[in-house]
Amino acid sequence: MSDSGDSDISWVFYKDRPDWSDITPVPEDDGPTPVVVIAHSEKFEDVYDYFRAVLQKNEISERALHLTKDAVELNPANYTVWQYRRDLLKELNTNLRSELDYVESVIKQSPKNYQVWHHRRVLVEWLQDSSLELELTGDALIQDPKNYHAWQHRQWAMKTFGLFDNEMDFVDNLISDDVRNNSAWNQRYFVMNNHHGWSDLNVQREICYTLDKIKFVKNNESAWNYLRGVLLHDKRGLGGNAVVLSFCEELFKNRCRSPYLLAFIIDICDEAIKKGETNSIYCADRAIELCQALSSKYDKIRSKYWNYLSENFKKTQHIENGAANNIHE
Repeated sequence: MSDSGDSDISWVFYKDRPDWSDITPVPEDDGPTPVVVIAHSEKFEDVYDYFRAVLQKNEISERALHLTKDAVELNPANYTVWQYRRDLLKELNTNLRSELDYVESVIKQSPKNYQVWHHRRVLVEWLQDSSLELELTGDALIQDPKNYHAWQHRQWAMKTFGLFDNEMDFVDNLISDDVRNNSAWNQRYFVMNNHHGWSDLNVQREICYTLDKIKFVKNNESAWNYLRGVLLHDKRGLGGNAVVLSFCEELFKNRCRSPYLLAFIIDICDEAIKKGETNSIYCADRAIELCQALSSKYDKIRSKYWNYLSENFKKTQHIENGAANNIHE
């Protein structure tokens, strides 16, 4: 939304409206020596000069409510306008159902505006009716699957009103459309965490689901991150799940060198070392080899990080070798 309304020939400035003649507009106060004066349009200045005036008077009227709509059209991110509008809605006992329709139209034009989503949340809380929220956010996410504000509102509505029933199907469709959609993977974790829970059966089911997606696109950071998140709930740890180990080793054997696979194996090595599993193939030697491969070839942009890790594993290796020598002596 912008000042495009200037070209609307039917627009009448507030200063020229007889029913506003009792109000003295309040111009913006930029101080005595403004550094950079914003070049607002004449319409913008007119609307906001009158908005400041009614706000100062704390006028509770239908005309003030209508004025906030014009102010929102010119600047939908203005917190003060929305807060004043909410005050008016309450005091005037306005039909909140029509306000839901209005705010939906603003969301469609300004879908990444925090203030409008907050206004929507307040209305839903007042009405205690979340029946439209999944459809509204779903439409917004079809337009932009990574719209943070829409996801945040959806999660709030789901958690507040218990709207989890069909969410896994919704998420699965998004992941099927774009397996790299990190927001959808995050939502899947949210549903598991807040609704289905992490029973052993659910953990294994999510592992299988994720491995299937990784098999489809091996260089997908979102799926690898989700796998790590799921394994936080497996008491055996990263390296204790035979299905996961077999999957990773099979990928490695078939010459997959995704940096996410290599990093995952490095973390399994680190876990094995910390557990003191010295007979494991997941050891300091292998971790160092993989760190060097990442640094020199497969993830050069983070070479300093991999070199740093490699040096840490070399210190561990030195301690292990020293301990082995002491045993032999």
